[in-house]
Amino acid sequence: MDNALDRVYPDLPVIDGPLPGPRARAIIERDGRVVSPSYTRAYPLVVERGAGAMVDDVDGNRFLDFSAGIAVVSTGHCHPRVVKAIQEQAARLIHMSGTDFYYEEMVALAEKLAAIAPGDVARRVSFGNSGAEAMEGAIKLARWATKRDKIIAFYGSFHGRTLGALSLTARKAVQRAGFGPLLPGVVHAPYPNCYRCPFGQKPANCAVECVGFIENTLLKTVAPAEETAAIVVEPVQGEGGYIVPPRMFLDELARVARQNGILLIFDEVQSGMGRTGRMWAADHFDAVPDIFAVAKGIASGMPLGATVARAGLMTWPPGAHASTFGGNPVACAAALTTIALLEEELIANAAQMGAFLMDHMHEWPRRFAHVGEVRGLGLMIGIEMVRNRETREKAPELRDRIVQLAFKRGLLVLGAGDNTLRLCPPLVISREQCAFALETLEECLTAARPE
Repeated sequence: MDNALDRVYPDLPVIDGPLPGPRARAIIERDGRVVSPSYTRAYPLVVERGAGAMVDDVDGNRFLDFSAGIAVVSTGHCHPRVVKAIQEQAARLIHMSGTDFYYEEMVALAEKLAAIAPGDVARRVSFGNSGAEAMEGAIKLARWATKRDKIIAFYGSFHGRTLGALSLTARKAVQRAGFGPLLPGVVHAPYPNCYRCPFGQKPANCAVECVGFIENTLLKTVAPAEETAAIVVEPVQGEGGYIVPPRMFLDELARVARQNGILLIFDEVQSGMGRTGRMWAADHFDAVPDIFAVAKGIASGMPLGATVARAGLMTWPPGAHASTFGGNPVACAAALTTIALLEEELIANAAQMGAFLMDHMHEWPRRFAHVGEVRGLGLMIGIEMVRNRETREKAPELRDRIVQLAFKRGLLVLGAGDNTLRLCPPLVISREQCAFALETLEECLTAARPE
């Protein structure tokens, strides 16, 4: 491919011809014959390479990636320091299985995660390959440590697609349909969405009602306190629509958990690793979970997940839980470099660019009748689309149209929840790129305006 694009338009989209192009169409046709139809593809993008916040498709079109590979490439695509760390480690040692042998890369990463974890408490770490595996580890550890079997999760949550994590997930019927029976003992409660309170309450009362349902109903009926091992929550709900809860919600959850000997588990798979402008979403609420799961942005695209727990909880015996590939040396090297980059500059950039975006988008509900709310923390931003702001009727088809319009203009965004547009760009995003995204989204909002 002609590298002249790198010199002329290094940081903004270049669309040359109809989408998808001929090479992309050919690959999509091949994909349709051999790849599982269960994969969701919002638009016909066939990527060839990426650098920073930009990706190029196989036909020479260049896109601004405001999805970061689904909130994964926190340091941007192919950050030179991450690539260098991967190459150097791969030349020394690719695999040795940390479940049976020792190597320093795993120890160093565990030490780092323990040091930066929320709260000044000793931690231990168990490694896997994904967010779903990190959640599986959290479920197993909670049951093992408490000798209880019930788990409380939340409607709208997404925790993964393996059977244990799927049992906690309550986002879409299609994600669970046909896979039962799922893990027994899991019950769900409403997650506080103060824009559309599940109890019809005003924002000040929404969080109290949601926690009250757990305390006064679930713990006294289907999940007795003495049988409940854990409450599992996303400190910012991801697939459910990028919903930021009131601080009171997490404060009250912690109180209920503490008073009843129940463990508090945070799923930081999407919200962690600097995404919200702090290392963890929990940091915005001064919350300290007993166990938390991390993946996605931890290794800039390498497969890695971690279950991080209070050291006094993770005392299970050898053989109780392990992973052949989890914490392999190459992924650990990528993660250590990723965390260094986050601490040096990228978390601060996420906070600054998130504020820049929100400063410009906070008036969108007033300017566009079909924008119900703009919400988020750092570079984890949701734009809720409605048919009418007064009735707040959801408009999923409008959201989907905007996703397509943005793609045709060179901006990659995806949906979340029923009707929310999610913005989760790489944390290396620049002000110029944010300005382009704002201009493009305003064009799309105008073009998609309902009659």
